[in-house]
Amino acid sequence: MIIDWLEEWFKGVLIDGIIGNLSGLFDTVNAKVGEIAADVGATPQGWNSGIFNMIRNLSESVIIPIAGAILAFVMTYELIQMVTEKNNLHDIDTWMFFKWIFKTAAAILVLSNTFNIVNAIFDVSQSVIASSAGVIQGSTDISPDMLADLEATLETMGLGSLLGLWLQSIFIGFTMTALNIVIFVLIYGRMLEIYMLTSLAPIPVATLSNREMGSMGQNYLKSLFAIGFQGLLILLCVGIYAVLIQGIATGGDPIGAIWGAVGYTVLLCFMLFKTGTISKSIFGAH
Repeated sequence: MIIDWLEEWFKGVLIDGIIGNLSGLFDTVNAKVGEIAADVGATPQGWNSGIFNMIRNLSESVIIPIAGAILAFVMTYELIQMVTEKNNLHDIDTWMFFKWIFKTAAAILVLSNTFNIVNAIFDVSQSVIASSAGVIQGSTDISPDMLADLEATLETMGLGSLLGLWLQSIFIGFTMTALNIVIFVLIYGRMLEIYMLTSLAPIPVATLSNREMGSMGQNYLKSLFAIGFQGLLILLCVGIYAVLIQGIATGGDPIGAIWGAVGYTVLLCFMLFKTGTISKSIFGAH
């Protein structure tokens, strides 16, 4: 009798431990979706205003003078091209000079508002991510009721099987720690990449007005859109992961729940690192 009682007591402890570990996993998934939505949806200025102001001051004091010299070269080169295209001054129309003056003024205006343009791009991506976050978060929440069937299945298992599952459920905690590190590195690395792109923004923007050199500025703008909307892909990956974890929670298969969670975690880490490449391919940035 005492042995049976101890066995039942130990089974109850193991079941509680397994359910606790898995419910903690699901709670972490729910929390991560919300945290990532806030982190990837932040603009460079909103994420850390101190870093952004430092980058802006550095750019305005060091990079913009260089960009101004580049712009002067680009517009002079453009004027020479316009003149030589008209049969070496034989077919010159005065309107072409007004056109050149207008392009130069527009280029100077764009260059002087570089940071406003950059902020506008990230404001657009932030708005899209913020709108998507509500949809994704609402459809991926994992409720405690989903674990009821799983608990009933555990109660029918033997002591040895439960002990093995308990050890495996502890292993799940390590995979979630690894996932948290990957997400931290990816999100902070993305923001540092954004700051580095932003710091040199005036140089590629200075080339936009020229047909031949403008590809540099155009590709730069594509890169800004790509890294801005990479946040949406990161949020989508975590949302898909949460939906897959939902299927584990409702499946009622404890062994499948343990190793399915491990497999999905590894898959998520792989796909998170692919989001940058996918986003650049979508926007044609290289």
